[in-house]
Amino acid sequence: MTGSERTGEAAGPAKPVRTPRAGRDLPAAIITGAALLIPAVLGIMFFPLLLIMLGVVLLSMGVWEVARALETQGLRLPKLPLFLGAAAMPLSAYFGGVEALTLALMVTCTAIAVTAAVLRVQDPGRSIMSSMFVACWVPFLVSFAVLLLSQPDGQWRLAVVVLLVVSNDTFGYMVGVLFGKHPMAPKISPKKSWEGFAGSMVGSVLVGVLTSWLIFGEPIHVGALLAAAVVVSATAGDFSESMVKRELGLKDMSQMLPGHGGVMDRLDSLVFAMPTAYFVIVALTRDSGGVPLG
Repeated sequence: MTGSERTGEAAGPAKPVRTPRAGRDLPAAIITGAALLIPAVLGIMFFPLLLIMLGVVLLSMGVWEVARALETQGLRLPKLPLFLGAAAMPLSAYFGGVEALTLALMVTCTAIAVTAAVLRVQDPGRSIMSSMFVACWVPFLVSFAVLLLSQPDGQWRLAVVVLLVVSNDTFGYMVGVLFGKHPMAPKISPKKSWEGFAGSMVGSVLVGVLTSWLIFGEPIHVGALLAAAVVVSATAGDFSESMVKRELGLKDMSQMLPGHGGVMDRLDSLVFAMPTAYFVIVALTRDSGGVPLG
């Protein structure tokens, strides 16, 4: 036994503990991803109401974590109307279309104002505006995914949009890691580079062209335009959530999804992508048999 072993001293410099490069618990992330992906795929392709129920659960979780994050700034948000809105908006979109979704948002905002008045919350102006921001940012915008189901070939349309969002993240990450040198917005999200954005655009447009041709038999420019719009809007969604977290001093919105952080850390790309995709699809398919809702 050496002298250092007898005295308990280190014989050499301690080896640093290795952590995953992504900073996440990979097994937990895979299990959580599979638990969300399987019902989502089944819901999109076979059981729309299963997708709606999964959406209600995720949106309720997202509403809770964003409201809780905002309350760290000394606000008190009336959460009951937010939870009711998280359930009402996707259900309204499914059963009543875009008009019902808009009505659900208006009722939710009215309920927020009334609840704040009844509870006599402190700083009611900021509380009401912050609550309305949560209602618009989380359940309203994401519920446009449900509206896509009501379009011709709606299940495939929604699946393709989700695939484009995944392609945006995947190609952007790969190209950014290999070639990224010029940050797009270093003060907001230092890891996002223009090279990664270019990779997202090229890869997603390729996926969009292939799906447009192989699945829908449409002109390839339809898929290319949809993919480009999704990449821009998904990137804007990423930056928006990063700005909110930076303002609140948070790394993740929460730890509700093991290995992934918060719900909004996973939905951030979808928030702007879904309404953008809905309106682009309505516009591009109007002359090819698509019937806009409403």
